[in-house]
Amino acid sequence: MRIRIVDAFTDRPFAGNPAGVVLFDGAFPADDRLQKIAAEVNLSETAFARPLTGASRDADWALRWFTPLTEVDMCGHATLATAHVLHATGAATGTVRFAARCGVLTATAHEDGSITLDFPTAPLTPAALPEGVAGVLGAGVRSAHDTGPHIGDLLVELADEKAVRALAPDVRALGRLSRRGVIATAPAEDPSRGYDYVSRCFFPNVGIDEDPVTGSAHTALAPFWSARFGRDDLTGLQASARTGLVRTGLRGDRTLLTGSAVTVIEGDLLA
Repeated sequence: MRIRIVDAFTDRPFAGNPAGVVLFDGAFPADDRLQKIAAEVNLSETAFARPLTGASRDADWALRWFTPLTEVDMCGHATLATAHVLHATGAATGTVRFAARCGVLTATAHEDGSITLDFPTAPLTPAALPEGVAGVLGAGVRSAHDTGPHIGDLLVELADEKAVRALAPDVRALGRLSRRGVIATAPAEDPSRGYDYVSRCFFPNVGIDEDPVTGSAHTALAPFWSARFGRDDLTGLQASARTGLVRTGLRGDRTLLTGSAVTVIEGDLLA
């Protein structure tokens, strides 16, 4: 089997969010086999895809995502990475439809090399601030929202971009605040730099202390900031050490996520 490491939501190597991508010709191996591969790759997500056949199918490929610890319902950057590999290898053209645990997702390639993902919009609901959240984060929190079942994060709004960039949270304690982790966000200090808002994402409950660039989180960030700014099309900067840009387009119950990807490693899975 060929295995590839792809940096997603970036147009240059060693930035964005790296994902493993493995394509199968037939059925998926057993779940424990997929989990062991993901643990060996040891990135925030490894994507596994196989082609679907049959005239009645509503998708072209089945897609699953595993962190080093568990399978997850939704992952944006590994979907972008998979679509990039399919187009780069000639296995797909145009729009690709993926059947996943969160429903059918699409990925459309553009002439400039970018790819637009069509994902379900996270159903945001206001949440009470958990006791001690400011101390765990190391920053004051202006508001909090639950992001729904597929994401399972607590989205917290901070005062400004500096506060988001300066976060040094107690990551282990963050795991008590939500099912997956915490998304921290604030408006951009200077939108002329090419982004409207910033975020950082901490997911200790799935084995990811800080995720470099999180597509799924932007299905919650898009409706949150679109409501604040009064615009459906925005750009988010995930201010991790690697950084990455996600262009978001709110379309009602769907959110468009657009970014680029670069393959940095390709090899054979021998075991």
